[in-house]
Amino acid sequence: MSESIESQDNEIEGEAAAPSMTTIERAELLVAQDEAIQSKINEGASLDEAVDPSNKEFGPLAHPEQVQMRVAKRALMLKEGVEPYPVHLDVTDTILQVRERYDGKLEAGQETEDMVGIAGRVLFIRNAGGLCFVKIAAGDGTAIQGMVSKREVGADSLKRFKQLVDLGDHLYLRGRVISSKTGELSIFATEWSIAAKALQPLPALHKDLNEDTRTRKPYIGMIADERMRDMVRNRSKAVASLRSTFAEHDFIEVETPMLQTVHGGAAARPFTTHMNAFDLDLYLRIAPELFLKRCLVGGIDRVFEINRDFRNEGVDATHAPEFTMLEAYQAYGTYDTIGQLVKELVQKTAMDVFGSHKVTLVDGTEYDFGGEWKTISMYESLSQSLGEEITPETAVEHLGAIADKLGVERDDVENHGKLVEHLWEHFYEDNLYEPTFVRDFPVETSPLVKSHRSKPGVVEKWDLYVRGFELATGYSELNDPVVQRERFVQQAKDALAGDAEAMDIDEDFLEALGVGMPPAGGMGMGIDRLLIALTGATIRETITFPLVKPLNL
Repeated sequence: MSESIESQDNEIEGEAAAPSMTTIERAELLVAQDEAIQSKINEGASLDEAVDPSNKEFGPLAHPEQVQMRVAKRALMLKEGVEPYPVHLDVTDTILQVRERYDGKLEAGQETEDMVGIAGRVLFIRNAGGLCFVKIAAGDGTAIQGMVSKREVGADSLKRFKQLVDLGDHLYLRGRVISSKTGELSIFATEWSIAAKALQPLPALHKDLNEDTRTRKPYIGMIADERMRDMVRNRSKAVASLRSTFAEHDFIEVETPMLQTVHGGAAARPFTTHMNAFDLDLYLRIAPELFLKRCLVGGIDRVFEINRDFRNEGVDATHAPEFTMLEAYQAYGTYDTIGQLVKELVQKTAMDVFGSHKVTLVDGTEYDFGGEWKTISMYESLSQSLGEEITPETAVEHLGAIADKLGVERDDVENHGKLVEHLWEHFYEDNLYEPTFVRDFPVETSPLVKSHRSKPGVVEKWDLYVRGFELATGYSELNDPVVQRERFVQQAKDALAGDAEAMDIDEDFLEALGVGMPPAGGMGMGIDRLLIALTGATIRETITFPLVKPLNL
């Protein structure tokens, strides 16, 4: 069923409600209005005559006046045989290239005979009689001034420029490189054309965008906010750095299924979907772990994947339902060797993206990823905070009593490991500011991890904390199929008892383990969280197109 659209102008009490429309009905309405405007222009109407500010004919859900005017300008271009969205323009240089060649090298008022063809989005226009000034910017934010004069392009061309060009349009200029009388590097146009007519007006670029616009319309944010453009570019640099480091260590990148018949590889609530061809319910991937381990079985001894994962959980500053995860596995590694790898990955990414292990966060403070990183034990640190020894043998009832006394939230399905982790988080999670490896977790919460070599009831797992949140996790991987089946059975029992995050029994994976998986170290790190750690931004700011709830729901 098509979603319903209602006018947002109905909130004033007493006003008559605007009609409700399906998305198809509204799209048809806008098509009809576009055609009506084109028809008026073709019949000789002026731009003002083609526009209906009150929308008497089409109603409150039709185009607002500003959009109608831009649609009318598009219509006028088509009537005159001018393509508002041309396929090709003779762009010879980027704005950045022009600036790099000429910035600081021309005196005020100096002109050259050097011809360039450039294009960019119009951010400013000033009409001054026979001379128009226009500021255009490339996608990277580099801007330059254009000058369109009656003397150079002719009276008719200048009149059309004033009539047709709006803020937000993509504009092509061909002309000489000069310095204006005020010393501004400029292109003195000999010809111009609209490269893409913008029908929607830009927001006021001198004001900060509100959070809703930044999140729901990130393309607007990229135009208006240099920080958003930088985040997209820095994210790309970070991923390139990670791939480069893995290549240096002879890792192979693979792709694993996003649609899975059994959800596993992490403790998380999955999204479900249905495949019509097989009449089969499927899960969206919550982690690639079980398939990457199959690669180890198959002889791919060093393997990694940068993948999209989906977890049907809460949303906050460090959690999103759709996110990017990096996972890697190294045959004959351990959680010690994989920890060194993760440290190198993070430090090299900081260096490749920002040129230093010290990064400047959005609040202006510095954070240092350099040097050696701190290591603590979960059980030992918890015992220190409680003033009593907590071990893998500590009873669930006693841990529960401590949790109740401290006001720590408890799960519906509890066990020793969950209570230990909740208690530890109560004391430490928000307080580990410097990079810190927290080692040796309870076995109950880590069903895919090998038991500790010398500590019964503990597994060889670490979590890496940075600025009070978990950035990465690492393991000595469980490769004993008998023990793995026992762990899966316990997970299945927890699921039956109501634990929505417990894993299913994956017999195909167990069969693969039976073929023989070498000892291995493994790690997982959220790419979004890595950007949070490097920049101090929220997860929504690091994801280029975050999922948000539609306004009409």
